[in-house]
Amino acid sequence: MAGVVAVAAESLAGGRARAARTVLDQVVLPGEELLLPEQEDAEGPGGTGERPLRLNAGVRARVRVVCGPGLRRCGDRLLVTKCGRLRYKEPGGSGGGVYWVDSQQKRYVPVKGDHVIGIVTAKSGDIFKVDVGGSEPASLSYLAFEGATKRNRPNVQVGDLIYGQFVVANKDMEPEMVCIDSCGRANGMGVIGQDGLLFKVTLGLIRKLLAPDCEILQEVGKLYPLEIVFGMNGRIWVKAKTIQQTLILANILEACEHMTADQRKQIFSRLAES
Repeated sequence: MAGVVAVAAESLAGGRARAARTVLDQVVLPGEELLLPEQEDAEGPGGTGERPLRLNAGVRARVRVVCGPGLRRCGDRLLVTKCGRLRYKEPGGSGGGVYWVDSQQKRYVPVKGDHVIGIVTAKSGDIFKVDVGGSEPASLSYLAFEGATKRNRPNVQVGDLIYGQFVVANKDMEPEMVCIDSCGRANGMGVIGQDGLLFKVTLGLIRKLLAPDCEILQEVGKLYPLEIVFGMNGRIWVKAKTIQQTLILANILEACEHMTADQRKQIFSRLAES
């Protein structure tokens, strides 16, 4: 790890941009400039086939590359804004894929499209103020619920848990939440039930649990029947048949972050026997 950080620091100090594909799953530092692969036309024989990202390249930039958290477009450059490991997701269609920086930050920064669990802290006119664990509360309109109208208002009280997604999230505006999708349907969002247990984990554990290849949830689901909600802001709501089962599930999920696969199997086998 120290050697990787030293290489990144040397590159940053020397002002040399590094190719994104050569530093995947490696540490990148804030202020570093990344080079993206040439998608349409390489530089010819002997060329590197890479260039800095140019947003004003006209017809040449026909493949769209999405920049996720930790990366920022500054003019025609792609800059790193957070320290962490560079990740890449293959494109599902004709796009150029998604690049982002996977970091272990403690405070959640709202991102547009993220599904989060919030706590209603106040009601101001037609707007609810929701604590999402960020630097400021998010706003939630009473019309942002399925079937809500001026006459048919949702039954939301101070202290209720809300599961919703961000439609506005940037550094210059107050984050705004909704509890409906693009079709106007709740799709599982809205006020979470009164029973259950809400607890907080690290942001890295949330991303690990929501990964498509995560086996933890499959193993947990075999223990007890449960209801569970994950928020990208590091909050988990879980409800089992009894309070004891709920507490066991919460402790397991919290401890899974630092367990190996063999350790998890031993614990799950003991619980299954008991």
